[in-house]
Amino acid sequence: MATVNYSIPDEVKELFNTAFAGANRSAVISELMRRAAEQEFNLKRRREAVDALLADHGSAPQVSRESIQAARDEVRH
Repeated sequence: MATVNYSIPDEVKELFNTAFAGANRSAVISELMRRAAEQEFNLKRRREAVDALLADHGSAPQVSRESIQAARDEVRH
């Protein structure tokens, strides 16, 4: 198991210690760090997906509103 040292504001430390009094604080910190890392990875994947969609959007053929409406009407009838 690894040991990490981070400096945090005193008020954050006091708030954490109060909120998690009696808990295994190492386990709590580990879980919070894991969740933060997963959220960051998910955010990066979403950004990459949006970037890919936007890149594809530029190469998509232009379609008129009339063509779209005609396709909708054809499907509905």
